[in-house]
Amino acid sequence: MAINACNPFKGRQYPGEVIVLCVRWYLRYPLSYEHVSEMVAERGVEVDASCIWRWVQAYAPELNKRCRPHLKPTNKSYRIDETYIKVRGEDKYLYRALDSSG
Repeated sequence: MAINACNPFKGRQYPGEVIVLCVRWYLRYPLSYEHVSEMVAERGVEVDASCIWRWVQAYAPELNKRCRPHLKPTNKSYRIDETYIKVRGEDKYLYRALDSSG
C-alpha cells in the first residue's frame, strides 16, 4: 500500500500513533517483531507481529527520509580515550569514543 501524503494511515486498522510507535520501537531498539507486539499488548492494544512487519516495510523508508536531514552528521575519523580510575579502592576501566568534531 502506497503512503498517501494527505493521510498516510488511511485504510489501516490501528491509529497512526500506534503504528508509528511500533515502527519506532522496532527501528530504535534491538527488538523482534514479537517483542514489540508484547510491549504494545501490555499497553492494551493487541497487534500481531506480522502487522508490525508490514508497518515497518511500509513506513520505515518514509521515516528515514524525513529524519535523516535532522541527524547530526558524523565523519569517519574516530579516536578512543581510555584510562583506569580508582572507584572505592578498585581500578575501573573507563573509555569513550569521539569523532573529530567531538
